[in-house]
Amino acid sequence: MESAQSRRAAAVAWMERHQAALYAAGIAAGAVVGWVVPGAGRLAVLVEPVLGLLLLATFLAVPFAALGAALRDVRFLAALLVLNFAVVPAVVFGLSRFVAHDDALLVGVLLVLLAPCVDYVIAFTGLAGGAAERLLAAAPLLMLLQLLLLPVLLRVCAGPAAVAAVDVGPFVRALVLLILLPLALGALVQGIARRGAPGPRRAARAVEAATGAAMVPLMAATLFLVVASQVRAVGERLPALAGAVPVFVGFVAVMVPLGLAVAALARVDARSGRALVFSGATRNSLVVLPLALALPPSLDPAPLVVVTQTLVELVAMAVLVRLVPRLLPERAAPAEEAALAVRPEPDVTGS
Repeated sequence: MESAQSRRAAAVAWMERHQAALYAAGIAAGAVVGWVVPGAGRLAVLVEPVLGLLLLATFLAVPFAALGAALRDVRFLAALLVLNFAVVPAVVFGLSRFVAHDDALLVGVLLVLLAPCVDYVIAFTGLAGGAAERLLAAAPLLMLLQLLLLPVLLRVCAGPAAVAAVDVGPFVRALVLLILLPLALGALVQGIARRGAPGPRRAARAVEAATGAAMVPLMAATLFLVVASQVRAVGERLPALAGAVPVFVGFVAVMVPLGLAVAALARVDARSGRALVFSGATRNSLVVLPLALALPPSLDPAPLVVVTQTLVELVAMAVLVRLVPRLLPERAAPAEEAALAVRPEPDVTGS
């Protein structure tokens, strides 16, 4: 039994060390399968269930006892809201002017870039050593605020016609299925694992261990399914979508330093700073896609604009998982700082 546990621990450690390569492999495999396998687009029906499992695994990895403290972190929450609902809209307004001549491109760009991510950003943040529990605690608030503010921001950036074309029903569905349901299941499993009867407690702890070990494979599977189900549709319409690609690349390139700046101004710790960077750069594409699909035919290919952003973002996130910890390294532990503080000064008297 011990050797089996050791092998499993070694396998999990190996996947965590090579997670960026595994994610890149998932994206590449999805691109190949999506392009050469007929009917690969039908894999889209698996994206939501696998994403739900990924989020459940993420929620189980975060002690729910820490969520109350995360919600009381006013400085982090204020920085998160300013970043997503003041800084991001200003950036998006400027970048969207490059596609303002095309209504479908404009609406697609605005829909996806104005909505902060509340699902796999938590997993990416955790994999980068960021404060995933703070984003988890803030997820319902982010979802509610974007539901309320998206019509206002769309009106400012694209006019009233864009607002009238958007159905918010998919937002509510995604909030329930991708956030509240996995959150409730995670809380239930953690509660049983801590305070349940011996049998259920062992089963709950086994679930926690299994989902923790499956975190990297689930993320790779999510990336594979999204790319495989959408890459052909995007490729076939690439000339019409080409104008949006530089906007999405530019968005990530701009938001990473702005996230770092907001983290510095808010004077948060490195883990919280990483969470801010990921939240600012990552968008709610998997939740916004149903909204785009509900748009009238006159705004075709807005849904593929959203999918294009997803593909650009997934590549960017695979890079940021490695890059952000280097941009925001954790400070030395207090004991190390104390040792440095008492280090003798060099003798400059010559004695």
